[in-house]
Amino acid sequence: MGPKKNKKKKSSGKEKVNKAEKLRLQKEEEERRLKEEEEARLQAEQEEAARLEKERIERERELMEKLEAKDQERREYELAELYSLEEKFVSAQLWKTKYRAYAKWEHYIACDGSPDPTIPQEINTFMSLWREDQNKDIQLVVEKGQQVLNLIEKLQFFLLDTPPSEITEKEIVQYQETILELQNLLHQKYNEATEHLLKTASMYEDSDTGNMQAVIKDKNVTFCIWANLKKKVRFKNHVFCDTHHGFDLPKSLAVSNVAVRILHTHYDHVSPLWLQCQSVPKLEVLESKESTQHSKDNVEELEEEKKAAEEPNMPTEEETHSDERKSAISFKEKYNSVTDINEKTEEETEKKSEILDISQVLSPLMQEKTNEKEDEITDENIVDLRQFVPVGGVYHIDALQLPPQVKQVKNWNIVELLDIGLEAYRYPPEESDDAPYPPIQITLRLSDSVIYCEEPVIARWDPAGQQWRTDGISNITYETQKSITFEMGAFYTIALLQNVHLNMPYQAWELRPMGINEALLTVTTVFAEVQIQIKGKQCMVAAGTVEEKDVLSHLTGKWMCPVTLRKVLKEAGVNIFPGEYSYKYVSVNKKAPLIEVRAYQQMALVASTFAFGWSKWNLESGQDQVVFKVSEHLKTDFVKDWSLYMFNGQRALKLKITETSEAFSKELEEDSEFHSTLYHMLKDFASKEAIDRVSTANFLFIDVVYQLLLATRVLTYS
Repeated sequence: MGPKKNKKKKSSGKEKVNKAEKLRLQKEEEERRLKEEEEARLQAEQEEAARLEKERIERERELMEKLEAKDQERREYELAELYSLEEKFVSAQLWKTKYRAYAKWEHYIACDGSPDPTIPQEINTFMSLWREDQNKDIQLVVEKGQQVLNLIEKLQFFLLDTPPSEITEKEIVQYQETILELQNLLHQKYNEATEHLLKTASMYEDSDTGNMQAVIKDKNVTFCIWANLKKKVRFKNHVFCDTHHGFDLPKSLAVSNVAVRILHTHYDHVSPLWLQCQSVPKLEVLESKESTQHSKDNVEELEEEKKAAEEPNMPTEEETHSDERKSAISFKEKYNSVTDINEKTEEETEKKSEILDISQVLSPLMQEKTNEKEDEITDENIVDLRQFVPVGGVYHIDALQLPPQVKQVKNWNIVELLDIGLEAYRYPPEESDDAPYPPIQITLRLSDSVIYCEEPVIARWDPAGQQWRTDGISNITYETQKSITFEMGAFYTIALLQNVHLNMPYQAWELRPMGINEALLTVTTVFAEVQIQIKGKQCMVAAGTVEEKDVLSHLTGKWMCPVTLRKVLKEAGVNIFPGEYSYKYVSVNKKAPLIEVRAYQQMALVASTFAFGWSKWNLESGQDQVVFKVSEHLKTDFVKDWSLYMFNGQRALKLKITETSEAFSKELEEDSEFHSTLYHMLKDFASKEAIDRVSTANFLFIDVVYQLLLATRVLTYS
């Protein structure tokens, strides 16, 4: 009986194993079936997705082909309409040419005694007469200096504002030489007046110290002079109470026959002339294969026009209108000569050509001169004036030999006359040994009309090397926006320099219409926000804030032209105007120059109606596209509803994405098309009132907007 029981147990164990194995196999089979079904489903989904994507791509291709065909059909009409609008640039150029001639005539018939600085005979006579004038009164020199500065400013403005077609190389050299002569003559007269004042220093003796001090101020110069009449060590330091400039002399100077002059000129006649007459940088424009021959033909055509323009006969009114039409036609041909700018190879991008600068109309936009072989500055003590520039003027700090003073003998005033002119007091002396001489401590009160966003760099002028240097100056103490104290081993001409690119790249910008032929350009930087109001043919600083404090109140409310506006903002330490070499010092959002120029031109044409603003997607769109926010804006309040547009110089389109989208996409807004011009793209969504205002906008207003956009280059320096 026992063995039978064991056999049953074994049989039961086998059945359990077979059952478990069967369940396992069934489970595996079920999993395999589910997996196959899932794979089949996924494959079907992928195939469906691929089919749908293919259909979508096909639909998009068909749609794009339709849009392409539609755009091609109306391209000629749209370009013709754009050219009609762009004739306003021609009108602005002709108006400015006539205005310059009219201003010259007005000066001629005024007969007010002031010379025309552009006429050599007149300006040379003026300088000769003043050289011979023996009146050395400091007050008269300051007053005459105002006239000289006006003449220099006129010449600088003429060099910056006159298009290349209206000025010759010979005239440019002549005006630059005249500027330098006037600058030297003015400084010479200050030296003569200083000498005259020091000869009678005892007449200005201070009752407290027995020494002489005098301060003469006007808007262009601050003249401070101190004469050491008593030669007492305890009076070795002095602060000019009206200016808060001061000095602390070494003991050897405190007992010497010495005078100290701090001549603060609120202008810079020391730095090289190119820095004082720096214009808007010209953009390098690249040409494509198809436009090469056209560009050559256009250059020849422009040369013929230039020769014709040099003919002495004055045009009649009818001929003037004819010239305007010809200029517009010439512009159209030049505009057509540039084709498919997106199809440039690396080799082609090295080629350079000329494109019409609409602000100059008949003058081609010159290439950006970038000499890569130019020697870099290797001496760390030499200031790179492409990166740092003087702000707040120049401080001429001089030690002067005190001339013999008047002595009273009975009823006679006796003075020894020395015919050696103003003599510098050498410190340290030439015959000094290797032992170091104590330094001179100088304190300068900072100008209220200049914003120092960072501690300025102190530099001294090196006449031999014609450069600013930072060596020889030590122990600098800076009190923010108030004063700066430092020591120097000798007496130098000093300037406070600031990084010219401190406010670049910009954080944001906005161009907003404020009424008929009025707009507001706002540029926001790391340190400041500058608002420039545009009205008609002029512009002004509407507001300027640094850390929410109004800092440009001395400039607000003063209407001026764009050239002058650039000058006064730079002098105030707020530079938002890139220079020729700025791209080397700033992280630039590089864009094809031709696209950039065309964008500014077409933005200016519609600036009376449409607001434009910075978009973060402009950084993602590549070199051949610019992206900005646009909104129709017929009121004067803030812009609320923005749309994104993309433009490549040949085509404009409205984008589907917004500023808050997760990624950049070139997908078109639904139910929108693209156009050959920005104007017609905006026209699709604009009201009739907006389009009417565009067509009636004043040509001088358009020109000012274009000049400011080109000067700030907001599309590349933001």
